[in-house]
Amino acid sequence: MEEIKHCKESIVIQTHRIFPFDLNPFGFLFGGKLMTMIDDAASISVTRHCRRGAVTASLDSLNFLKPLHENHSVCVESYVSGTHHKSMEVFVKIIGENLTTGERYLAATCFTTFVAVPSHMNEETEFTVPKVIPDTAEEKLVCAGYEKRRKQRLQEREDYRAFAAQLSTDLPWLKNEGIDD
Repeated sequence: MEEIKHCKESIVIQTHRIFPFDLNPFGFLFGGKLMTMIDDAASISVTRHCRRGAVTASLDSLNFLKPLHENHSVCVESYVSGTHHKSMEVFVKIIGENLTTGERYLAATCFTTFVAVPSHMNEETEFTVPKVIPDTAEEKLVCAGYEKRRKQRLQEREDYRAFAAQLSTDLPWLKNEGIDD
């Protein structure tokens, strides 16, 4: 029997204060720091959904909408929004909050893709991750686009592999310096 779970079973909500050491040279939250928060929350959502180890396959469509300021909070909300045999898409919504005024704003959104793998958590090699069912209006909106996004990702992955196959792994600048003999 096919296992089914609801989006809410994988929801993760992490809130962090933005400190001066988290900022880029322009005074906003460094994008790489936000990406770390996104990957962390999404990985927990995936593990809650399938209860096994999984690896990040891609971080897709990270859209920065508004900058996150020092001493604001950043709330990272994630949940599984689509599944295939062993892959899972996670929707991540990033909400900033001015802690002085209480104003909340949508700062960014993205989708990530994870692939469940045999690991110390679960060594079984034959498995299928549970399907996902949305309940709220927002979950239904997000999940409705899963198949289209999946097809786009697969095409982009194929195109990218063809591109990457043409790239060199040589480091010519090292040979010019006599470092790589």
